[in-house]
Amino acid sequence: MKVLGVDPGSRVTGYGVIELSAGKASYLASGCIRARTTNASDRLGEIHAGIVALIDDHRPDAAAVEQVFLARNARSALLLGQARGAALAALASRGVPVCEYAARSVKQAVTGTGGASKEQIQHMVKALLRLPAAPSRDAADALAIAICHINTLGPLSVRTKRMN
Repeated sequence: MKVLGVDPGSRVTGYGVIELSAGKASYLASGCIRARTTNASDRLGEIHAGIVALIDDHRPDAAAVEQVFLARNARSALLLGQARGAALAALASRGVPVCEYAARSVKQAVTGTGGASKEQIQHMVKALLRLPAAPSRDAADALAIAICHINTLGPLSVRTKRMN
């Protein structure tokens, strides 16, 4: 099973693709879709096109996206909601089933605490997926969202080995 994790942002959208096989999670890809324009509608188009390209390249069986959280101000919440909408529309256009997870649940699934820092998430994603280096913050968040989804299917053997 392949899972595409998406951490939406109005300027930078993180993504991560992992595969679950025989109870073991394997890293396939991660990175960021970076908006190159200041025009809001063009940025949303770039997010949509970037997610569609990822779907076409990796053929995920499911996607996991972070739920909306309370933003510092209404404008930030609106921009984040628009970016999520562009990502969700891309996933729906390709028929990819989507599950959404609260940020606290994602942190809990990856680090064991719902109040983990970005650095803790990066460290644990690196350890769980046995990466040579920590991914960027946005990519690590997206990989963590994918790991959270896979954890809902059952415990990861990688995680079991690390925790014992």
